Formats: sequence, structure tokens, C-alpha cells
Amino acid sequence: MCGIAGFHGALLNETNARLILERMVRAIQHRGPDEQGCHIEDGLGLGHARLSIIDLSTGQQPMANEDESLWVTFNGEIFNYIELQKELSDRGHAFRTHSDTEVILHMYEEKGPACVESFNGDFAFAVWDKRRRQLFLARDRMGVRPLYYTMVRGTLVFASEVKALLEFPGVRAELDPIALDQCFTFWFPLAPRTPFKNICELPPGHVLIARDGRIETRPYWQLSFPAADDYGAMEHRREEDIADELRGLLIDATRIRLRADVPVGAYLSGGLDSSIVTALIRLFTSNRLCTFSVGFETEEFDETPFQRKMVEALGTEHRSILCTSGDIGRIFPEVVRHTERPILRSAPAPLMTLASLVRQNGFKVVLTGEGADEIFGGYDIFKEAKIRRFWARQPDSAIRPLLLRKLYPYLAAVHGQPQTYLQAFFKTGLDKPDDPFFSHLPRWTMTARTKAFFSNALRGQLAGYDALEDLRQRLPAGYGGWDPLCRAQYLETALLLPGYILSSQGDRVAMAHAVEGRFPFLDHRVVEFASRIPPRLKLRRLREKHILRQSLAHALPPSIADRPKQPYRAPDSQSFLRSGRLDYVDEMLSPAAIAWSGCFDADAVAKLVAKCRNGAALGFRDNMALVGILSVQLMDQQFVRRAAAPAPAALKLRPQGVEV
Repeated sequence: MCGIAGFHGALLNETNARLILERMVRAIQHRGPDEQGCHIEDGLGLGHARLSIIDLSTGQQPMANEDESLWVTFNGEIFNYIELQKELSDRGHAFRTHSDTEVILHMYEEKGPACVESFNGDFAFAVWDKRRRQLFLARDRMGVRPLYYTMVRGTLVFASEVKALLEFPGVRAELDPIALDQCFTFWFPLAPRTPFKNICELPPGHVLIARDGRIETRPYWQLSFPAADDYGAMEHRREEDIADELRGLLIDATRIRLRADVPVGAYLSGGLDSSIVTALIRLFTSNRLCTFSVGFETEEFDETPFQRKMVEALGTEHRSILCTSGDIGRIFPEVVRHTERPILRSAPAPLMTLASLVRQNGFKVVLTGEGADEIFGGYDIFKEAKIRRFWARQPDSAIRPLLLRKLYPYLAAVHGQPQTYLQAFFKTGLDKPDDPFFSHLPRWTMTARTKAFFSNALRGQLAGYDALEDLRQRLPAGYGGWDPLCRAQYLETALLLPGYILSSQGDRVAMAHAVEGRFPFLDHRVVEFASRIPPRLKLRRLREKHILRQSLAHALPPSIADRPKQPYRAPDSQSFLRSGRLDYVDEMLSPAAIAWSGCFDADAVAKLVAKCRNGAALGFRDNMALVGILSVQLMDQQFVRRAAAPAPAALKLRPQGVEV
């Protein structure tokens, strides 16, 4: 796990090329503090910031093959590298190292760009093919590892993070209005779009080939589901057999993700998914196991009692950290600097403090339960959609919407909203049960209300743009014929998971402290198998992740195995306006700063700030708006204005580097 950077096509002398490349690598040194390396050729630069995890002594990068006709810089892990190394050795390939990096080179020699199809891993890498004079970029299937690129006067520039691209001459940060609209609708921009104009993200499961000043991108893997009436042999298999096969896949996915030459720990939230991963490590391997968790001072968010139950059941060496609202407010500027995108919830901040705890205890790698909710139907949004479809058959029924009480027993009290308001929220789109976005319309509609704070200038730039219609045009062939649960799963797994969860709450906040997250549930074999499981075995009535529970619940205490899903949340607006005075918040949300960035309406923001400061924020919308606006303002300061003229004196802007 590391950081990569480079360029192809620049006509620079070697000295200038090296200076530029070294600046790019330094910008992402937090991702790989152990070693840095550069390779320069005419019109090419490959850079690397290394986090040493496998083959500590001989795994330096950039790495070449025997005759130096191929060079690679690689971020991530190829978990099946041992099996591939044996396969390649049997074909006559000679290895000089024990690293998974060298496997990429030899597999590229065998298969060219099709090499990615052999890899089971989380990766983003660049291979320079000297003979063909082409640069090959690839990103893993699920989008665990980031990869960004841009073109500057015919030169391709790429890196693990945008901040490295900004070190290349001619690359500047400018916020993209359409990306802002998408973020304030879906929580993320639709890849390849990023929050910055002319800077792209290589989508998950895609490769890019650059040659002769031109680039081509194409997918090599896409998430798909069977037609609703065509689950084939899986429909006729016994539930016990499906559960057994799933268990075997998860055991192996966990086993190969423990491969490392450094200690490996695990996150333990107290929920089903992280508990399963922890149990798999404990029950099916001999690894020493240290677990890590974050707790909150407010009972509404805290899962500490459940974490303790799992620690007692499995006997792990446990470390925990308490994250307060004040902590969230203080570190938020650093969170934005690392995530490089608008954030509408404060949830990434506690995970950054958790990564800090991991690193302080001498660990570089942790396994987590991320992905299980998406691929096995665990989120409340899946159950909501099922209830709403039942309600849609009799939309005037006063009884059917009461089923939401079963899903949300605290419905009337959520953020102080009356039940009539919340039923109106869930009723959104009820008259469109065949809409491809039926499951997500209430959430996206609510999020889009935050755009009421957009400035007139930004609204003008967005005239005629419809984010939902944009996404409609990108849906895969066959989507309309999938089961409704599968359609909802696609929106979560192929879009929200890489666009928000794995970035803002995964790679970026963990790698801020040089900690690599590994996700057994996102092994592509598990994902593909889960996609073929009939929906009735994922969501059994309103019991989420039924088949997963059947597969591995016996390994957990009943209080954990039968526990309903508790969404991971953290304090939002109160972290910034009700937990002590934070100068940067006052500065970023001041009328002068709002007017200067030009994204939001200063008067509307001032009223919102007053409401939140007085504890009168109206539910999710006001909280999301406050956090989202603050994050965009910080992005404007940290990226867009960093090389611009000094801020007006009235703003008194100060650097916001905050150590966790």
C-alpha cells in the first residue's frame, strides 16, 4: 500500500523532470513514509512513496523487469500473488524478489493489459511499456484504491491523490459546478468526474492506455446481476449449501488478506460485519489478533458495549479511542485536505482518529467489514424500499406506512421530526414504483434540498442540468430487468461504495496515517457469488443479510449475531458550532468567505449557522448542509486558493493543518 505519481509525454530535461516528480511524491508522502523512489526516462516519470508491508527488503519501487523494458509503480496489494508467482515460475519466469509488485510485471509480460483479470486485489498501478512506448494504468474492480489523472498540453499526469497532480506545472484546482451538484445529490461525483474541473478519476474496474499523446479508457469488470426471473441453478440449491459455499469463500478471502510481513489488526465496530471478519481471523488462522475501535460520548452514536462483548468472546488484544464532538470539529480541516471532496456528514473524522490509534500501536494493516451491507442487503434503505413498494400498492393506506415503525421504532423522534413529516419523506416517489431509482428517491431528494443554499451564480452555471437524468444515462444494460433489491444494491455497491464509503471513510482517512485497510467482503469472488444469490436469501422479510447470518452467525455471540443493523454515524453540526469556538469555522462560514468562494448564498448560510449554533437545526437537511458547505469552503481555501492572490484582510485566513 503506497502512493504513486507520474507523467507521460512531458518534454522536460532530466533535472526538471526529477524535481517535479519528487514534489509530486512528497505531496503524498503520508501514504508511503517508509521509502521514496523515482524513475525518469525521456518524456516519462514514475514516482513512488512506499508503505512497506510485503517483502520489506527487496520490494522497492518503481520496479523493472529483467531487461528494463517494463517499469511499474504500484499502490495496493495483489492478494493472490503467491499462487500467481508459482504459476508464472512454472512458465519459466524468474523472480528476483518475493513481492507482489514483481508479479504484476511478469503477468503483464504474459498477458499485456489483460493481466488485471488475473489479479485478486486492491490496486492502482502504472506500467511503462518501453517497447510499445505506452503507459498502462489500472484500478481494482471495487474501487478500493484511488487513481486520478489529467492531461496538460498532451502530457498525461497521474497520481493517487489530486494534491500530487497539483504539483505538476499547469495543473490547477478549480471546483466543478456539476460535481458540486452531484455531491449535493448523491454525496459523490459520478466517475470519471471529480470535484475539480479537468481532473478525472479512473473508474473502478477500468484501465487506461496512453500512447502518442492520446488516451483510451475501458472497463475490464462490471458489477452485474441476473434477470429477476433467471437465477438458474442457484434458485434450486439448498440454502445450507449456499451458506456453506459462502463461508468457504469468506474464509479464503480473509486468509489471503492476512498476507503481510508486518502485523495485521482488525477494526471492531460491534456490528455484525466487523465481528464476522474478526471471528474469521481468530477461528481459522493462527494470527495474533489486535483489534481497534472508536467510541462516542453520546449514547446515540456509541457501540462500545457491543465491542466489549466481541472482545470478551474472542479474546483479542483490544485498543479503543473516544472521539468527542470537539475532536471532530478540530480535525475536520485535515479530513477535507485528505479526502479532497465535499463531505456531507462528519463520519470520516472519527475514522481518521481511529487510524491514528492503529498507527500509534505499531500497525500498518487492518481488516474491516466494509462491503457486507452493500452485497448482502444490509442497509435500512433496502428494507425501506421493500416497505415502500408494499405501501405503493395502496398509497392511501394509513396502516401500511406504519410498518416503518418496525424498521425505525424511534421514527417520530428522529431529530425531533413529527411522524407526519417523516412519512412524507418516505412517500417521495411512491407514485413511481417502476422508477429505476425508486429505492433512493427519498434520500436523494432530501440531500438535494441542501442545494437551496447554492448561490445564484452557481445555479446559473447549472441551468438545465439534472443529476438524476445524468445517472439514468449511465445505468448498465439489463438494469431494468433486475430484481428491485438488486437495482438498489447496484446503486450502493457500484456508486456510493467507491464514490464515498471507500474514499472518504476508507482509503483516504486511513492512509492519512499510512494505514492500509483490507476488505474480505470485497474480494471479487465473494461479490460475484453474492450477486447470484436470490434476493429472498439476502433480505428475508425484514431480516437483513439473512444468508450471511446463516453462514457465519454460529461463530458469534447471539447478541451480536441477531443484532439489527445500526448505521455508523457521528455528531454533525454540533461538532462545529456547539462544542467550543473554532476560529476556522467562523472564518470559513463568514459572509466575506462565502461571498469570496461564490458557491453559496451568504444570507442563507448565515441563517443556517445561527440555527445550528442555537440547536435549532431541522433534521438531516440542515446538518448535511452545514457540513457540506463547510467542507466546500475548506476545499476552496486548501486547493483552489492556495496559489491565488491573498485572501481579503477581513477573512484573516490561517493555515488549518491539525495533527490528529
